[in-house]
Amino acid sequence: MLWTEDLAGTVAFYRDVLGFTVNEFREDWGWTSLSLDDAGIMFTRPNEHIPYEKIGCTGSFYFNVENVDGLWEKLKDRTKVCYDIENFEHGMREFAVYDNNGYLLQFGQEINE
Repeated sequence: MLWTEDLAGTVAFYRDVLGFTVNEFREDWGWTSLSLDDAGIMFTRPNEHIPYEKIGCTGSFYFNVENVDGLWEKLKDRTKVCYDIENFEHGMREFAVYDNNGYLLQFGQEINE
């Protein structure tokens, strides 16, 4: 479960930009559940039970996809890009963007040679 200070904005980003389905959105609870194909993700507002200074993550979220080039074309002008699509020596073609909270999202596809 990831934290967000902008629950409605996060729902809009994941639904309208990335194409996720909203499974449940509880503004009164400050929580939402979304999914896309086999991927599921939940967001919540920070709460008083856990110390909180700011939204952040020391890593990234990696999504294996079937058509990375098509997804790149869809997202490159609608998101803040971390790095453009490219082929990597480890056998993946991938790119990375930031979501509305600043979380790094990487999308990759195996290179078939």
